[in-house]
Amino acid sequence: PRNACGQVVGADAAAGALQGGQLIIFLAQRPSISCRLRIGIGIDRDRAVQPLRGTGHGAFGQPNYNFQNFVAGAPVARATTPDAKPGAAKGIPTIDGVRPGMRAPASTSSTKAPSKPTAKRGAVSRPRSIARDLLPAHAAECYRRLIALYPDAHCELDFKNAYELLAATILSAQCTDKRVNMTTPALFAKYPDAAALAKAKLEDVEVLIKSTGFFRAKAKNLIAMAGLVVDRHGGKVPAEMEALVKLAGVGRKTANVLLGNAFNLNVGVVVDTHVGRLANRLGLTAETDPIKVEQALMPLFPRESWTMLSHLLIWHGRRTCDAKKPRCGECSLSSICPSSSVPA
Repeated sequence: PRNACGQVVGADAAAGALQGGQLIIFLAQRPSISCRLRIGIGIDRDRAVQPLRGTGHGAFGQPNYNFQNFVAGAPVARATTPDAKPGAAKGIPTIDGVRPGMRAPASTSSTKAPSKPTAKRGAVSRPRSIARDLLPAHAAECYRRLIALYPDAHCELDFKNAYELLAATILSAQCTDKRVNMTTPALFAKYPDAAALAKAKLEDVEVLIKSTGFFRAKAKNLIAMAGLVVDRHGGKVPAEMEALVKLAGVGRKTANVLLGNAFNLNVGVVVDTHVGRLANRLGLTAETDPIKVEQALMPLFPRESWTMLSHLLIWHGRRTCDAKKPRCGECSLSSICPSSSVPA
């Protein structure tokens, strides 16, 4: 009830605390109180929840005012530690064993963990890994099935020479080959060789390659790469791993792409996201680092098949062994794949 001035008459005195995201209010009849109560709330996330503190005339939401409401003749105690025991201050009311300013006690109810599904009786489970002594034969069978499935597997970047393949491979970072192939014709028409690209203006290259993503960094790398090719190699892209990895924007993967497809040299195995994923799923290696994956794959396959191996794994990863939803039911390697979802 309020009087003609809008003041609270015969109001209940209030105190409370925040517990579990809820505001708990404690009331006691105090006929003598006649004021408008505005409460500020202060919470210390790293310590115990503080009691409501405010002033009869402070603005709402303004914390840390010095005032305490009296409940049943006893002041609201301030809990200073999370493990303060309920009822430690005499005369302070509690709700479910919690007084103002204290955390609610942790639930003692235990929830049983769901039981693990048991295999059906008589079912034959496929091994989740390949024994080391069986790995060479397993790798050979994987290659045999993949080459039969994709006899025409090849690099899906369009190029006419080593310079074009090097530029296209730099653009392919975090971008699809399809998008790169839509971008490079205009780029190569304006800059047909490394000498022309080395003299290009940065903003002009950025406009041409913007659709491939990360275009500012890629444009800088393209121009710097072309400059190094001109200055150090007379405008011709080198055919050595050591020289390639010193060019701007070129790492071991890009160098392997160039050597295997532009120069027909099997120096290493190209390990991109598809090759790494399928190498793990097929049980060829448990490594995840691209360099370690390459080192694990090279001894398992003949050197002359390293470039084709990358094409086969990339093609299969794009067409069947998808990262999120592999189509194991359509896969010709399902019967020998330790990761297959098809029952053995």
